[in-house]
Formats: sequence, C-alpha cells, structure tokens
Amino acid sequence: MRVLIIGVGTRGDVAPYTGLGVRLLADGHEVAIAAHEPYAALVSDAGLEFRDIPGDPLPLLPAGKGGPRVSMADKARMFADYSRQLTDGIVGAVGQGADILLLNVPASAGYHVAEAMGIPSMGVHLQPIEPTGDFPPVVGAFTRSLGRWGNRASARLAFAMPSPAHAGSAKRLRAALGLAPMSSSAVYRRREATRWPVLHGFSPLVLPRPSDWRAGLEVTGYWWPAPRSWQPSTQLGDFLESGPPPVFIGLGSLGGSRAERFTDLAVTALRRAKLRGVLQTGLAGPSGDDVLGVGDVPHDWLFRRVAAVAHHAGCGTTAAGLRAGVPAVGLPAMADQPLWASRLAALGVGPDAIPLRHLTAERLADALKAAVDEPAYRLRAGELAHHLAAEDGVGAAARAVSRVLAGQ
Repeated sequence: MRVLIIGVGTRGDVAPYTGLGVRLLADGHEVAIAAHEPYAALVSDAGLEFRDIPGDPLPLLPAGKGGPRVSMADKARMFADYSRQLTDGIVGAVGQGADILLLNVPASAGYHVAEAMGIPSMGVHLQPIEPTGDFPPVVGAFTRSLGRWGNRASARLAFAMPSPAHAGSAKRLRAALGLAPMSSSAVYRRREATRWPVLHGFSPLVLPRPSDWRAGLEVTGYWWPAPRSWQPSTQLGDFLESGPPPVFIGLGSLGGSRAERFTDLAVTALRRAKLRGVLQTGLAGPSGDDVLGVGDVPHDWLFRRVAAVAHHAGCGTTAAGLRAGVPAVGLPAMADQPLWASRLAALGVGPDAIPLRHLTAERLADALKAAVDEPAYRLRAGELAHHLAAEDGVGAAARAVSRVLAGQ
C-alpha cells in the first residue's frame, strides 16, 4: 500500500515521521513524506520518497517569537498566501498517488482531499490538540488552566473558529474538489461522530492519555527520528573533549531575527553560572574555550554528550532530551511549548520553566546551575529515559495504520 505522511511545519514537525516511515517501509508499504523543501534531505536520507509542499511557515511567527515585524494587514496576507500554497501543495502531493493519508496537525486540509479521493485518512499528531479537561488547549490564546470545563470549551472553540485565512482556504479547497461546503465546526462534529482515528506520537509516561478522550484517540509512544549518517565537525568534537560536559541552549525555529539578542543572553548566563555551553540559537558564532555556536546538529547525537539542556520545549526537542536522560530547562514561547515545559518540571527532570518572554540572563543562569548541580534531576531523567527506551511507539502506530488499511 502507498502511505503518504504529510508533515507540515519546521524540522521538529517532520523528523519524527522519518522514524514512523522507516517502520512502515519495513512492513512492506511504499512510503512518502510531503513536507517543505528544506527538509527534503531529512526524508530522502531515511530512504523515503520526498514530495514537496511549497511555502515557509517561519515568517508567520509573531514578531516577538522571531517573525518579521509587519503590519496586521500584511501578516493576514502572508497567512492567506501560505494557506493557499499549503492546500495546493497537499493536493499535488496526494495526486502523485496514495492509498492512505497520515496527517499532522497543520495538514488538516488533507482530510478534505482524502474525502474527495475516497481514500482513508487518519491523524498522526505530535501535539494533543483534541479537547480535554486535563490541561489548557495547545492552540488558541489560553496557556493557563481554565478548569476542566473551561479547558474543554476553549479547545472546542479553537476547532470551531479557525483563523479567517485557514477557513477561507478550506472553503476554496472544498469547492475546487467538488465537495459540498462544510464549516469548521461541522467538520469537527463529523470527525467525532465517525471516530476519526488520531495517533499521538508521544509517550504516556510523559503525558498520560486524557481520561476524557473518546475512542480512536490513541497515545502510542514516541516516534524517534530515523538515524542520520552524520559526523561532527572537528571544532565541535574538540570542544566537547576539551573540558567538562557543556550544557546545550537552543531555541529551535524561534531564534529568527532575535538570534543576536538570545545568543548574548545565553553567553552571559553561561558565564554567570560558570558553565561551558553549546548554543543553537540561530547564530553560528560565537566560539571560545567556554562556548561554541553550532548550526544543524542532530539532537540524538549531541544531547547524550551534554550535562543539561535548555530549550524552547518544542515536542521534538523535548522528546530528544528525555530520550538522552539529561536534566532539562524549558523556555517556552507559544503553542504546545508551555505544556511540554510544564511536564518537564512535573516529571522532576528539571527546575520550573522560564517563559521566553520573561527570560533573563540571571534566571537562565540560576536554572542551568540547578539543572547541573541537583542530583535528583539527573537521576529522574535517567530513570525516565530507561523506561522510554522500552516503548515501541512506531510499532504501535504501524499496527494501527495496518488496521485502518485492512478495514477500508
């Protein structure tokens, strides 16, 4: 069977699907991943077919999170243009052939395409966006708990009232596909009524499956990215060997136009805490005896060689740190990041998170020093990593995909 995984977003939104794809390939399926062009090598290096989806989501970030400073009207046009590119790209990717669509959260347009083509689809989510009373919704304006009823109600509202750009793209797409008009709330109700299956690629040890989720919403365990053929630079190798293990500080795709500010803050924090550091803040420099700036370095390789990690708490980076068994400091800014950052502290693998908008060199220095010096954090991180290693998230997901294919 031809399996098409649509992984829209940045690197952390694509990498886990390479591991899932490799498992499905081993099970005898033909597997392709549709994603944005910068991640083509990530897919092809795993031995999977790559299908290009035009567009770049990074300029859509708020200015405070690294996106460009533009007027609200310009930002609305940027969202609309990206949504058009996204929907057209998904249609084109599916048009190259597929027997089932596996859709990540931003690839919801694929649901309509699957309906039009008469093929099954299912969600393969890295974030728990389905309504629950257990925690605040990871999409929308709320980051603090509103109580069980409020959490569920606000999450349902996010489903029913998408941004005008996305709603307009969905309307245009259904018309182009010859489908009857359907509101976002109607799509949600139909998905609920038909028990549309959604697999979640995170561990129940990290975030237990909400007790109020309906049947068909499953938590499988992490989908670890496929191993990459990669060797460190001489500079990085020498730095790691030249002293005690450094700490890692990274902001994923959030560095953007604020890379210089974040880098200066991180260097100040490291020197205040008297720690060595590897920085992945969006700026290649600086370098010295106590700090080294790096670009693209696989987290599964690097994190096993550091004393602690401090990061934006994206789903993929959070998972990589937990897998490596190192203490972690969450620096969340948006979307699902506050949830994962809160889980790091709740699991006892690091101190309380520092929201990025409140980050200072002093607060970061204190948190890094606590993460490195407190033995309980490393002990708990090691124990959790041991249990995560026993899970088979890709196996559970592959079996679920096979069940859907068998029942179509």
